[in-house]
Amino acid sequence: MTQRILIDPITRIEGHGKIEIDLDSYGKVSAARFQVPEFRGFEKFCEGRAAEEMPILTQKICGVCPIAHHIASTKALDDLFNVSPPLAAIKIRELIYHAFMFEDHLLHVYYLGGPDWLLGPDVPASQRNIVGLADRMGKPFTSIMMAARNKAREIIARISGSAQYPVFGLPGGISKSLSTEDRDFALSASDDMVSFARMSLNLFDKLLLKRPSMAEMMTDPLYYQPTYYLGMVDDTGRLSFYDGRIRIVDPDGTIHSTFEARDFSRHLVERVEPWTYMKTLALKNPDRGSFSGNEPSGIYRVGPLARLNVSSGISTPLAHAEYEKMMNYFGKKPVHHTMAYHWARLIEVLYAAERTAELARDSNILHSEVRTLPKPLLTERSGTGACEAPRGTLFHVYQATTQAMILKLNLVVATQHNAAAICRSVYQAASRLISDGQISEPITNRIEMAYRAYDPCLACATH
Repeated sequence: MTQRILIDPITRIEGHGKIEIDLDSYGKVSAARFQVPEFRGFEKFCEGRAAEEMPILTQKICGVCPIAHHIASTKALDDLFNVSPPLAAIKIRELIYHAFMFEDHLLHVYYLGGPDWLLGPDVPASQRNIVGLADRMGKPFTSIMMAARNKAREIIARISGSAQYPVFGLPGGISKSLSTEDRDFALSASDDMVSFARMSLNLFDKLLLKRPSMAEMMTDPLYYQPTYYLGMVDDTGRLSFYDGRIRIVDPDGTIHSTFEARDFSRHLVERVEPWTYMKTLALKNPDRGSFSGNEPSGIYRVGPLARLNVSSGISTPLAHAEYEKMMNYFGKKPVHHTMAYHWARLIEVLYAAERTAELARDSNILHSEVRTLPKPLLTERSGTGACEAPRGTLFHVYQATTQAMILKLNLVVATQHNAAAICRSVYQAASRLISDGQISEPITNRIEMAYRAYDPCLACATH
């Protein structure tokens, strides 16, 4: 007789989900599924709308990462209308995007996933959250953290019109140029952002790497999963959030393929599974069947750890030094330890802060020319836009009529890329922790840590 363990709801994520764990007659795990029960339908109800509405409509998919959708959508419109934005427009887009990556990553570090390692997995769930973290860290630190996020959000609000849902992205550019006053604010705020990012990495070093019990968790075989990795890199192969080519490396670190964003469907396959509203993806292989939840074949990962694994380094000096420290710590690249997502995310916080400062200092960013007007479409066309969302690579693909009305769109979001790996991580943790059919809160905590490290966004995944 089989038994089913249900973890419902799963917590400290964006969206709604649950975990089903099936046990055999001996009390051992036979299957584990990370399920998303909500359905939203954005791809369908955007059909028939004007293409230029997409940056405003599609960002409503999510209340946590709308700016990623706004930027990917705007870039898809650039491609659809075959128009190149002026240099200043690109730099301004990048400026708010790096400020966004900074504040969004901090949301995960201190509110969602961070309590797992800042407080430890054995702390009761009622205390393992932002309130418990604030009690442990103290009011001064909590205030500094919130102020750092707020400054990044004010950069976004001043430039894009809203800290939450921007209204500035247009095909061929943006809606307004950057004022000297707003540039100066970004410069001042970015200094504080860099300082807090360094403080956060020092905290990680002190509370995790230098505490043996926590450091062991970083390399625990429970969370070790060799996979392929996918992420965006610049022309020199370094980490890039806003633009670049897509690179895939295999589990040994060899470059598997590199391609333009618009060609992703030649390399990846989307699948619909009967037990979740979230699509799964895998490397394209015509002989591969559906994903069972337990089979690792064709699985790849995206997000902070994947981006560091596929890149040759980081362009900003402080973040690159931290990148080298992390790679030296593990001794081999790619790093397959799922808990290393937390470390990689903090390194990206520092990179985002440094890059925000670089862009704010760039004199080209104040140029008044911020839009190239697109010409009417002469034929039905498609356009693809991509960027690195906080949780991983995001693709927007639009097919439009000559009147620039949407015929069809496909949104491939980070958590869909990671769906198979998340299921595998949950199965792996559950199968090693549950042996006699019994489950306790510490065991549940450690199983949930397997998915929480990815920072999944389930509203995005079931758009």
